[in-house]
Amino acid sequence: QVQLVESGGGLVQAGGSLRLSCVASGRTYRRYALGWFRQAPGEEREFVAAISWGGTTDYVDSVKGRFTISRDNAKNTVYLQMNSLKPGDTAVYYCAPASTMAAMRSSSYRYDYWGQGTQVTVSS
Repeated sequence: QVQLVESGGGLVQAGGSLRLSCVASGRTYRRYALGWFRQAPGEEREFVAAISWGGTTDYVDSVKGRFTISRDNAKNTVYLQMNSLKPGDTAVYYCAPASTMAAMRSSSYRYDYWGQGTQVTVSS
């Protein structure tokens, strides 16, 4: 059974940092892109960052220069280092795979096995 388990969220003051982790079990994501999405209350889930199998990265404009995505292919794990956090970053963060980074960015991207996510709350 495919399972993605996110962790590392918490409550932090504006300007602080958190590091999220996502471990995949049930299968390996060799050659897949892995990415992070987030969903704030009352809003749609949105793309945050993605990383290819080879390490190419992509970010939504609002987090560029503050967030860094990385992956450990041997551990089937993807990370999101979040620095200079803002109250607008408050959301539940989820990880997900895609066949390509372009597919993950697409408005038609669909994933049916979302995990429970990890809550990130940034206080002002």
